[in-house]
Amino acid sequence: MRQRLPRWLRPRLPKRGQLATLGRELDEMGVNTVCRSARCPNLGECFARRQATFMIMGDICTRNCRFCAVAHGRPNPLDGEEPRRVAEAAKRLGLRHVVVTSVTRDDLPDGGAAHFAATIAALREVAAGAAVEVLVSDFRGSRSALSTIVEGRPEVFGHNIEMAPRLYPSLRPQADYRRSLAVLREAREMRPELLTKSGFMVGLGETEDERVELLRALREVGVRAVTIGQYLQPTRGNVPVSEYVAPETFARYEDIARTMGFPYVASGPLVRSSYHAKELLEG
Repeated sequence: MRQRLPRWLRPRLPKRGQLATLGRELDEMGVNTVCRSARCPNLGECFARRQATFMIMGDICTRNCRFCAVAHGRPNPLDGEEPRRVAEAAKRLGLRHVVVTSVTRDDLPDGGAAHFAATIAALREVAAGAAVEVLVSDFRGSRSALSTIVEGRPEVFGHNIEMAPRLYPSLRPQADYRRSLAVLREAREMRPELLTKSGFMVGLGETEDERVELLRALREVGVRAVTIGQYLQPTRGNVPVSEYVAPETFARYEDIARTMGFPYVASGPLVRSSYHAKELLEG
């Protein structure tokens, strides 16, 4: 049986019509969002503000992480028109900061890096002036795939560490903690001025020391923007929550992160990777 949500994890719901309107528009534009696929708790707030995080390369992931609600299995072939549709959708929504993520596509030789680059290029052309933030997979450690993304010159390069390394074998078995750190380090090495961003969840069974160590490890590889949020069980098939962390504890983690030298920190129960992404960088 699921634990009862504490009061600080009960976001105010917008009017149902606001959700339906943007959802219908996104469907008409033929774009996917991680907001809906991952059952984000902030979906209502963001849709009410006409904001969304685009998810490219389909809605079926080749990996099966136990904390994630995105469907997994055999994906469909890439849609060559998708980058243009995403750019048109960003323009139609009037987005000035566009966040693009994807399912993991281990079935593709480059992990979908070229498709990401095409999406960045389309955004530059169609939604000129908008900042582009990407949230990418680890590309199985491919340096050439990583270079393809970095050469697209996004303003923000994101890759989530997600959780303490001890939990990877049971909750994220197809990923690798050291590989994820390497992705973040190498992206900075390729383009030193690039703003790298990462995030992790609490409440998956990690210890206090492990949370602090995650911050330390991210800072050591040059990450400058970090997000820390509460894990919430998206479906009954996902791993249960082990702990609900109080808001004051998240505030303490923000203080720790800033003491370590992170200039951009978002830490709170409902914080997610792309939640208020533009505002985070504006301070």
